[in-house]
Amino acid sequence: MRIAEVTTAREARDFLELPVNLYRDEPHWIRPLDSDIETVFDPKRNHAFRHGECTRWVLYDDGGKAIGRVAAFVNRKTVHKGNDQPTGGMGFFDCIDDQAAAFKLFDQCKAWLRERGMAAMDGPVNFGSRDRWWGLLVEGFDREPAYQCNYNFPYYRKLFEAYGYQVYFYQLTFGRKVADPLSPKLAYKAELVQRDPDYEFRYLRKDEMDKLPEYIVTVYAQAWSNRSENPEISLAQARKMVQQMRPILDRKLLYFGFYKGAPVAMFLSLPEINQILKHVNGKLDWIGKLKFLWHKVLKTNTKALGILFGVAPEHQGKGLDGALITTASKVLNMPSMSYIEYEMNWIGDFNPKMIRVVEQVGAAVVKRHATYRKLFDDSKPFRRAPILG
Repeated sequence: MRIAEVTTAREARDFLELPVNLYRDEPHWIRPLDSDIETVFDPKRNHAFRHGECTRWVLYDDGGKAIGRVAAFVNRKTVHKGNDQPTGGMGFFDCIDDQAAAFKLFDQCKAWLRERGMAAMDGPVNFGSRDRWWGLLVEGFDREPAYQCNYNFPYYRKLFEAYGYQVYFYQLTFGRKVADPLSPKLAYKAELVQRDPDYEFRYLRKDEMDKLPEYIVTVYAQAWSNRSENPEISLAQARKMVQQMRPILDRKLLYFGFYKGAPVAMFLSLPEINQILKHVNGKLDWIGKLKFLWHKVLKTNTKALGILFGVAPEHQGKGLDGALITTASKVLNMPSMSYIEYEMNWIGDFNPKMIRVVEQVGAAVVKRHATYRKLFDDSKPFRRAPILG
């Protein structure tokens, strides 16, 4: 076997095409957009390069056939954040069912990260946002992956754990039918908070679209940025994120709670566009774009995906979660809406408060991913991700 760092056009193509060949007979796998994968490794398009570095490799057998791939990265913003030791990342792992091949890929990541002062690696994770390409699928192989979410073979778990990876935390994806009833407790909470005229709950108005990045940053800064497991988000990053999502945004999936006119809570969802992208074979060339538009007109997409939910700390415990969810449910159940299913973006098992909220929505776990951690010094004590208070 020979491992090669991706430096040529052929190796970059092999990196993209390997999963296509590997999952050829897997009906639930959906090919990611080539451009989405390439963006991760492009310093001009991935802002994580401003405070980090990454590389990737392809593994070939003795006959020159690609049989595995992997990437490793260091994000200086998160190396020490919430960690007992400097921790890097590995991801985009795909491999035939062969332990020697998998270990060669893992060893390559470990050596590269050690050279950069790391003492552990998390994987499979992303060089960038945690809502993309994060975690190893360990339950839910009978469901299609959501957009920019990992899908892998069940045997990957065996390969990771044989190498010494341990579960740092589980990522739970909850799902439900839109028409299923909500918990009466949510309606009660919503009624209580809506008695206060200083609160308002609604989806984004058309004239507020330009304010969406500002709203997101305002709520995010209060609800998440002080937590060790989440990186900060700037207004520039939020603007870029909204710009990228604009072609698929549905305002009736973007809910905010306002207090005296200022955003203090949000419940943001997107149409689950993998239901459309599975028809374009990874390429949004002119043919792919025509297919995308055609399926969008036909409303092929019948699933919504929740991506962000949060309440500013000073407004928690007042029922804002209930008000946001019941408001959204009323709109989503209108006859003009086409959404039948709803999935929430993953919630870490370290976040029991959020898990209780989605359980009140009547959702159940439909997928489980694992974020693994490998300590380079096996004598060091392993600690799972701390539970959020």
